[in-house]
Amino acid sequence: MAVEKKIARGFGLERPEDWMKHANPWSVITRFITLPLLVLAVWSRVWVGWYSLVFVVLVVVWSLINPTLFPKQTEISSWWSKCVIGEYLWANRDRYPVAEHHYGVIRIQTLLQAAGGVVLVAGMFLLDVWITIAGAVWIYLSKLWFLDRMVWIYEELKDCVTELERDR
Repeated sequence: MAVEKKIARGFGLERPEDWMKHANPWSVITRFITLPLLVLAVWSRVWVGWYSLVFVVLVVVWSLINPTLFPKQTEISSWWSKCVIGEYLWANRDRYPVAEHHYGVIRIQTLLQAAGGVVLVAGMFLLDVWITIAGAVWIYLSKLWFLDRMVWIYEELKDCVTELERDR
């Protein structure tokens, strides 16, 4: 099983219906703001001490419930929806013919996001605003590049997503 599929299950994305809920642009956009909220929650330890853990837990809970909180998307037409369905296809690449030319690029994108995460964590640990901002920007740029790749995968395989269409 692909690592991405295991991660998706952790966020409640098991059935095609769940993926169609996450394909709602409101789900993707509101989830996209989770990173700055998490940074702020962690940084709040300076002002509120251990109570900052309450904010961290709230952000984590939000990130866990967000993917299936919104109504199912009825059409896959927005860029955000295509990102999610592309991720679905990528996570289920054992069932869908994802082209080989995506594999290496996605590995690089994943490594870039992880490296940005290391920079971000270092900045938050050191309470260095500029390192924290650099890490967050690094993660966002890498993630946007990854999401663009997911749209590319969706566009190549959109005729294959019949179970999602049945579920609409």
